[in-house]
Amino acid sequence: MSVNERETWSSRIGFVLSCVGAAIGLGNIWLFPWRLGAYGGAAFLIPYLFFVITLGSTGLMEEFAFGRERKAGAIQAFKEVYAERGIDWGDKLGVIPVLGVTGVFVFYAIVVGWILKYFVLALQGQFAVIDKLPAYFGSFAGTPKTIIWHLLAIIITILVLRLGVKDGIERINKVMMPTLFVILFILLLRSLTLPGALEGIKFLLVPEWSKLANPKTWIMALGQAFFTVSLGGAAMLVYGSYLDEDADIPASALQTVIFNTTASFLAAFVIIPAVFAFGLDPKAGPPLLFITLPNIFKQMPGGYIFSVLFFLSIIFAALSSTMNLMEVPVEALMQRLKISRKKSVILVGGLTFAVGLPLDLSMKLFGHFADFVTIYLIPIGAVMAAVTYFWVYDITKARQAINQGSDNPLGTWWEPFAKYVFTIVAGVVLILGIIFGGIG
Repeated sequence: MSVNERETWSSRIGFVLSCVGAAIGLGNIWLFPWRLGAYGGAAFLIPYLFFVITLGSTGLMEEFAFGRERKAGAIQAFKEVYAERGIDWGDKLGVIPVLGVTGVFVFYAIVVGWILKYFVLALQGQFAVIDKLPAYFGSFAGTPKTIIWHLLAIIITILVLRLGVKDGIERINKVMMPTLFVILFILLLRSLTLPGALEGIKFLLVPEWSKLANPKTWIMALGQAFFTVSLGGAAMLVYGSYLDEDADIPASALQTVIFNTTASFLAAFVIIPAVFAFGLDPKAGPPLLFITLPNIFKQMPGGYIFSVLFFLSIIFAALSSTMNLMEVPVEALMQRLKISRKKSVILVGGLTFAVGLPLDLSMKLFGHFADFVTIYLIPIGAVMAAVTYFWVYDITKARQAINQGSDNPLGTWWEPFAKYVFTIVAGVVLILGIIFGGIG
């Protein structure tokens, strides 16, 4: 394939599974269960479902259609739209969402390295012999010990992306995504049959209605929904740029939201009942993944096999997201520098690994970097994408582009929702993130 020839997905199911893989990540399996625990169990689901169905699907349709129409990633797409209005600096605006997604990839690859390490620990049966799991994680994260695992995460992603869209991203996701759901279902059956798991099920299914009176429940549900399926105005846009003209964008967006939400629910019903069964705190927060759950596997009958399966599922969820995240800067370099995919992948991999090295050595620096990217860059990119496509380009043209190839096209009723509600909410998410120190 020549440098100028653009790849396409081989099938609709391949595209959807790749988008599901991009959307299903640590946000579903790590953040969603503990936020559910922290904000009232089933009560949290009410605002979350409302936001993810309305806002999440709109954000996905926007990015899919924007990418497909322009056959390019964010930088080129922004450049063309603004040029049509006589503005010659649109590409400079398009750099912002690309930088945001690239920044996420930088720190996300480090976390994937942690997961790879814990998968190996699970294979070795180490959870049964590690005395103090909190101390163990503290002795690993933020030290040179993470570098080799960080590098491994980068290398795996490079190997997949070098193969291209069809033979790499799509083929791998066709295997990983069905396998992920099978593993989660197996883990679900085990978790629900643990003695004491019933309390966890009640916690998930019986709403604590008073939590809905707490504005923070709605704010965190909004952040979880907004960033779970739409990341910064560039991640799904680049996947959309590989779509054929006859692809059904509204249906693909809805399917992505459904599968993504299903994965979140499966993860919650795997983790929360097990947490209750062993008398641990469902509001444990970020330590849930690397401390609480290994402690459960340590005590659980058959904990070895279930720890292996669990961290394998986490690897699948995380790697499918790193492929999407890394593809954004890879496509940008291919487009701007007119270089081959293989050269771009190696260049992006090397640069992002080098940028991430200081974060390997300091959890404080890691936290500051992640906060800057997720609180400022990513929300700003999402706002810019919404303004660019729904306002600068034109909302009616945007709806027509989304409807191309659709069996159930959107009506004109959707235009004010996308132009005003979605765009304003994107701005609100940015402001709330700054106020609360991050909500995504």
